[in-house]
Amino acid sequence: MIAIQLCCRSLSIHSHHLHSLPAGPFSSFHFSLSSLSQVVTKKSAQNANQENPVLLNYLINTLEFPKCKALAVSNRYPWVKNVEKVESVVDFFRSIGFTDAQIQSAVRNVPQILLADVEKTLKPKIQLLQELGITGSDLGRLLSTKAIILTRSVEKILKPCIEVLDKVLINGTDNGDWFRVLRRCDWVVHKSPHLRLIPNISYLESIGIVGSQLSSLLKRQPHLFALPESELKKLVSKLIDIGFSTDSRMLVHGLHTLGCISHVSFSRKLLLLQSSGFSQNEFMEMFRRAPSLFRSSEEKIRLGLEFFLETMDLKKSTLVQHPTLLMFSMEDRVIPRYRVIQLIKSKNLTKKEPSFYYVMCLSEHVFLEKYISRFTENAEGLLMAYKGHLLDLGED
Repeated sequence: MIAIQLCCRSLSIHSHHLHSLPAGPFSSFHFSLSSLSQVVTKKSAQNANQENPVLLNYLINTLEFPKCKALAVSNRYPWVKNVEKVESVVDFFRSIGFTDAQIQSAVRNVPQILLADVEKTLKPKIQLLQELGITGSDLGRLLSTKAIILTRSVEKILKPCIEVLDKVLINGTDNGDWFRVLRRCDWVVHKSPHLRLIPNISYLESIGIVGSQLSSLLKRQPHLFALPESELKKLVSKLIDIGFSTDSRMLVHGLHTLGCISHVSFSRKLLLLQSSGFSQNEFMEMFRRAPSLFRSSEEKIRLGLEFFLETMDLKKSTLVQHPTLLMFSMEDRVIPRYRVIQLIKSKNLTKKEPSFYYVMCLSEHVFLEKYISRFTENAEGLLMAYKGHLLDLGED
């Protein structure tokens, strides 16, 4: 309403100035502005007449909608004269554990569910989701943001899509996988599976992504299964250009990464590595060896590069061969273990310096045993070097 008033005010000002202009081409423009002003005023009056006080008051008083959002919903249904059906929907959602905040969120996203038939429309879809293992609080968490699922046909869309995807998931109803898949991308149950799901699954299987790899990809990046097949093929083609092979088990990890980072993000990480002296070929080699590294933030990669190349003076070739070094936590693993190895070297406790990559890959238990506990006379000092930063935090 404020926007319309401002628009009208602006039009009025322009009209005032145009009155003083000589006749000519501007006169027709003046006429257009006047006509537009009348249209806007008429539209404003129509909107005011469409306000639905019955539904508006219910949303504000029962579901605690902010007035502006309640207006946005109620004005869509000016013909609703009583809230009997709306109340039955709200009561149903409450009966299956939804909080009022979750109901409000679901209605804001998909207002038409307020007028859905509980018995014919909502219950069958809720029961279907419950059969997938989505129950209790998870049901409210899912549908508060993905209520669009409740607008899909059970027989034409939901059941056929679920049947196709259930063959990909392993024990999806027992371990919460269906909740994770739909929470990440409800588009996998938006259309007939013959349009995208089935062609995409067939294509992925044709390039060697099968079994547990296919299941893992669905759980982590379900939106890839809902892409147009041509877009999915473009991503795979890009991976092949980078040097991946369709018979490589790393292909699925590369697809996972390209599926969740933008072209801009990918390019910025390339520039970051180039600024540290790596060539484009070295960047591609690192990507082939550890695609998941490039899902890390630029800041994490930058801090890792600074530490390994400047503080440790590690050769670039080592990072090209072992890019997973940049994936370890600097604070919890890399720097503490580096301090321990430096202390061991300064005290000449070992004859041969171990490979730092080997040290990084050791489990916590093996590292403590191999590089701290075995040196009984120096164990306390080594442990302080390793865990001292945690002790300092505890004292604070």
